Formats: sequence, C-alpha cells, structure tokens
Amino acid sequence: MREKLQQFGGFMAGMVIPNIGAILAWGLITALFIPVGWLPNEKFAALVGPIIKYLLPVLIGYTGGKMVHGHRGGVVGATATMGVVVGAEIPMLLGAMIMGPLGGWLIKLFDERFEDKIPVGFEMLVNNFSAGILAVLLALFGNVVVGPVVVSLSNVAGGVVDWLVNARLLPLAAVIIEPAKILFLNNALNHGVLGPLGVAASEQTGRAIHFLLETNPGPGLGLLIAFYIAGKGMLKQSATGSMIIHFLGGIHEIYFPYVLAHPIMILSVIAGGFAADLWFVISGAGLVATPSPGSIFAYLAVIPPGQHFAVLTGVLIGAVVSAAVGVLILRVNPVKEEVSEEETTATVGTVPGLA
Repeated sequence: MREKLQQFGGFMAGMVIPNIGAILAWGLITALFIPVGWLPNEKFAALVGPIIKYLLPVLIGYTGGKMVHGHRGGVVGATATMGVVVGAEIPMLLGAMIMGPLGGWLIKLFDERFEDKIPVGFEMLVNNFSAGILAVLLALFGNVVVGPVVVSLSNVAGGVVDWLVNARLLPLAAVIIEPAKILFLNNALNHGVLGPLGVAASEQTGRAIHFLLETNPGPGLGLLIAFYIAGKGMLKQSATGSMIIHFLGGIHEIYFPYVLAHPIMILSVIAGGFAADLWFVISGAGLVATPSPGSIFAYLAVIPPGQHFAVLTGVLIGAVVSAAVGVLILRVNPVKEEVSEEETTATVGTVPGLA
C-alpha cells in the first residue's frame, strides 16, 4: 500500500514540478501587479486570471498525458483538459491532473490496439483523426462529468470548513484546508468561502480570523524546513529556494509538489495548521483583509494595530510544529532515493532560484 501511494504521489508531483516555472511566473505577476501588489498595474494584472484558469491547467494536463504516452498523449491530455477548464469558475488544476493522464492512457490503448492494423499510407490520417476524435470525446466528458465533480468537491470542502467555523471548531478546519490546498483548491476555498466569511466578520470587529486560516505561510515553511533537514536528493536541495519563494513571495503552490511526492507529509502541514489556528482562536487574532498573495510581507500589511504579536506568533507556531512533525515523519518514513531523484532531477533543479 505504501509503495502504491508513494508511486501515485510521485506521478502527481511529476505533473506539477516541470511546470513550476509557470506557477512562479503567475505568482510573481500576482504579487507585483494586482491592486494590492507591490507595483499595481491594471494592464499587467489582467494576466493573472487567464494564467491560473487556462495556462496552468493546460500545461499540467499536457504534462500528465505526455508522462503516459509521449507528445501524442500530451496533446490529447491538454485538449481534454480544456473540457474541464471551460465553464468552471474555479481554477481546474485538479481537473487537469485527472484529464491529462486519462487522455494519455486512452490514446495509448488505441495505439497499442490498432498500430499494426493501419493500412500503409494511412498512418498519418488515422493517427491525427484518432487523436482528434478522442480529444473531442474526452473534452465533452470532462465538461459534463469531471468538471462538475471537481466543483462539487470544492463546494463540499468549503461547506465543511464553514460548518466548523460556525460550530466553533475552527482549529479542525486545518484537516480540510491543508489537503484541499495540496489539490490546488486553495484559491476556491480562500476567495469562495473564507474571504466572504471574513468580510462579514470584519465589518463588526474590524478584523477576522477567517483571513488567517488558508493564507498562513507558517505550515508550508515548516514543511520545507523539514525537507531541508531530513529530506533527500533534489527535494532537499531545492527546499531553501522554495522557502524564499513561499514565505517571502507568498506563492504557496511551490510546496504542493513536495507533499505530492511524499503524501504522508500532509500530516506535517495539518499539524502546523491546527496548532496555528488553535493559537489564533486563543489569542483572538485576526486580519483586516485577505493577504494576497499569502507572504509574510502581505501579512504585515493587513495586521490591525495591536495584533502583531498574536498573528506573527501564530505564523511561527505553524512553522515550528509543521517542521517538527515533518522531520519526525521523514526520519521514520523517509523519501525513497529514487523518488527524490527521478521525479525532480530534470525539473526542480532547472528552475531559477530552486537549485
């Protein structure tokens, strides 16, 4: 079971890690040019939406299909991914992780079944039409079936978080929020559920704890520290650069592949998130608005007067607990050397700032 889970995690990470450069580009554009960014620019900020909604899912879908059946599988996977992207209000990165490999696998089955039965001279015609027809069918399937399922999953996660908040069991929200983040549902949870709840609460008190739940950079920082201390291969070597990008740049997506590569590490960020949220409840911490992106600098910009100790201590607690749990997990259940090397050597190590 452990072997299969680790292989699955390695495959999931393999879809994301080669595209970290594009994720970084999106994160930097967001940090710089959105209205609350460092260099607000309306024209450049228009890039943020299309990149997260279209470019990143298609890249991940192509990579997933290519991993299964080369360029041909990548083309079908990317086209199939557009089926889940179009019409959805949330970024379909999780949908891309489903449709990309599915497209690659199905076209691989077709090729294996019919490659010896195509008449001479008709190879290109059959190959192009088979890929095109299958891509159309998968795009329609993704649009009608997979897309709504992913949206429903996001809504369910959001509903559970909403219930936990209303039931005053807020620290337990980390059990839902942290895994949802790893599946790239972070923006949907933050802006679709926690943001509106926070706005309503802040109107009465001038601050809201909701703004702290998903955006806290502490647990992710602790996870990366754990990989730096007890990890192996490129996951260890790239951790330092990822810490800077995550904590200072607020690009949380940078640490998601680390969990996907070793799924049991989700316990690390859950523990860090739970501990931080418990402190936020005890101390009555809150922010005046959503820190976007979730960097420590954005946090400093939206901390209300008198709340710096409570908020920053919560970030520190999240990092310390996540790192401690992560190191313990990696000591007991270390990353396999072949996973740490094979899944990342040709990808993370080539991204500027990660080597």
